Amino acid sequence: MKFFKHGVALVAMGLLVACSVPAPETGVSTKFESIRDNDIQLRVFLQDMPKGGDLHNHLYGAVYPESWIRWAEEDGLCIDPEALAIRHPGADGCGGLQTAKAALANNQVLRNALIDRFSIRDFVPTSGWSGHDQFFRTFPLVTAQPHRFGDMVAETANLAGIQNVQYLELLHTMELFETILPMVIAIPMSGDVAADYETLMASPFGAALPEILARARRDIDAADARKDELLGCKTDAPQPGCAVEIRYLHQPVRTLPASVVYAHTIFGWHLMAEDDRFVGTNLVAPEDDFIALRDYKLHMAQIDHLYKTLGERNVSLHAGELWLGLVHPQELRFHINDAIKVGHAKRIGHGTDIVFETDYKNLLKYMAENEIMVEVNLTSSEAILGVSGSEHPYDVYKQAGVPMAFSTDDEGVGRIDLTHEYMRAVQEHGLSYVELKTASYNGLKYAFVDEVTKAELIKKLDTKFADFESKF
Repeated sequence: MKFFKHGVALVAMGLLVACSVPAPETGVSTKFESIRDNDIQLRVFLQDMPKGGDLHNHLYGAVYPESWIRWAEEDGLCIDPEALAIRHPGADGCGGLQTAKAALANNQVLRNALIDRFSIRDFVPTSGWSGHDQFFRTFPLVTAQPHRFGDMVAETANLAGIQNVQYLELLHTMELFETILPMVIAIPMSGDVAADYETLMASPFGAALPEILARARRDIDAADARKDELLGCKTDAPQPGCAVEIRYLHQPVRTLPASVVYAHTIFGWHLMAEDDRFVGTNLVAPEDDFIALRDYKLHMAQIDHLYKTLGERNVSLHAGELWLGLVHPQELRFHINDAIKVGHAKRIGHGTDIVFETDYKNLLKYMAENEIMVEVNLTSSEAILGVSGSEHPYDVYKQAGVPMAFSTDDEGVGRIDLTHEYMRAVQEHGLSYVELKTASYNGLKYAFVDEVTKAELIKKLDTKFADFESKF
């Protein structure tokens, strides 16, 4: 209770406990059971069903390929037809390439190839090219002008609003490649996280940090204003995305040199303190990457040092997004445990390899007792790891009493939406209406948004469920 101050926060917490999972009406459960095997009726039902939040949603991965292509055409970006990539023009324009508008004029074949390359549409694994490759190698191929940040937020918010999702936590990387990386990449790290912190803060990075933070906040202001403009949020005809509450998670890239990861995490720690729109942090990029594996314990130690010296922050970590055969078995033994017990993670993204963890039963017990929630991403688990159905640890977490919520991860790359993930949960894991409703509320209960706003969102969700259930 040490985080809750004054009466209003106590009231908010009371609402959270009292209203987290209202009992469903018998009629709606009966209707749900009658349609669970009819895919189209199930889709309609779940699309209309209120959903609390999507807590694991990468903004770059949320954008559909068609939008990247449209922005490239409108903004004069270039198309590399060999690499199937969007490129920024240089001093000589597109050079030997064509502008996107010229390259794609009356060229549906190239357009389709780009869409397929920027997503898992029509993807079939081949020798030497897996779903893991297809998924992660999308991101270096797409780009947009900086002002499209707000367009990305608008698209993602509106897709959520159309499905009756109330809240989004969007993972987003700011000020990394263009600013922080070139400032610190050559700075040697000792592995002593306290000493390395002092080294980084004594460098030009430390001196420039206030300016970097101020610029990031201005960029967020501009993105929010652009989102409101595109969706008509201040007009008499706002689009559904205007009703979606949005917060951001800072995301350092774990495959970069240690000095870069640490400096960017420091930046995020300060950003969370200065701007309440950034409510947490999360390391991203393939967990099985050589550098990510080599530096895993170092990254946890870096987070631990900042947590203990600069102040507590909300942490959600990709951990256990691994599987037997993808990495050496020793890498499956400790990632989830260390993310929670060293990295201070309140939520775990994926957690797919839980049964391979050392003493996993006691780890599950610890997660249940401390309400360490798992962000379950069914489609990306299948695409990246080849894990689906009964092989997925959903039932293991369920039996242990570990809280879970469904999320999209990278809905544009996966060509899905949150409703689709709810459908997979029903089809592959047999969830009942009550269990789906619990997952919906968990998307708010375990959100990192402030407690007063959280209580307001839960109250709205109560009202939406009452209205939804009254129709049955």
